[in-house]
Amino acid sequence: MKNEIKKIIKDSELDDAEVRVLLTELIRELSPYGSQPVDCIEWVDINDVEANDYNPNSVAKKEMELLYRSIKKDGYTQPVVTFYDKERKKYIIVDGFHRSSVLRSRTDIRERTNGMLPVVVIEKSVEERYASTIRHNRARGTHSVTSMTSVVFGMKEKGLSDTEVANELGMEDEEIVRLTHIGGFSALFKDAEYSSSWATYGQLMEKKRYLEDGD
Repeated sequence: MKNEIKKIIKDSELDDAEVRVLLTELIRELSPYGSQPVDCIEWVDINDVEANDYNPNSVAKKEMELLYRSIKKDGYTQPVVTFYDKERKKYIIVDGFHRSSVLRSRTDIRERTNGMLPVVVIEKSVEERYASTIRHNRARGTHSVTSMTSVVFGMKEKGLSDTEVANELGMEDEEIVRLTHIGGFSALFKDAEYSSSWATYGQLMEKKRYLEDGD
């Protein structure tokens, strides 16, 4: 069947964009998960994508640089959530404005995707889209801190210093210290004597057990 579909496409007069739209619509119709937006990612021209006028989320220059680095190294791993305005024939962003901004502002990323942005489309009223944007922002904010804390712990477990972790993650040393405190890593050893020569989590645990056994 795959070869038959390929032959039909090859023999058709459709261009690549039209073929992509056709296959996307076909997947949406046939997939048992078609009701889930992520089941049908579309690639659309960045010029057909617009920001909404209500998103309260903002990203600092440092975070934008980190986002660019992530997309440059890993590619687009998350589609931008949009609503399609049929009258204006524009995709209005619900979540993912900064991911779209990277494509719009960075020539190397734009060339890599031929100016196309991965999006999913949701059908919601403007009020529902507003709430959806807030949910995405808040969920990502909470998840971000938790995930980054876990990553920091894992890297420190392997013996990396705060500076090395910061360099790997594109962060400042102070941010690593703050994440360490947020995650409770430093509180775990608040009664233990600190030494910069303690390189790993395992060594810290051994030191803590030693101090506790001596009490």
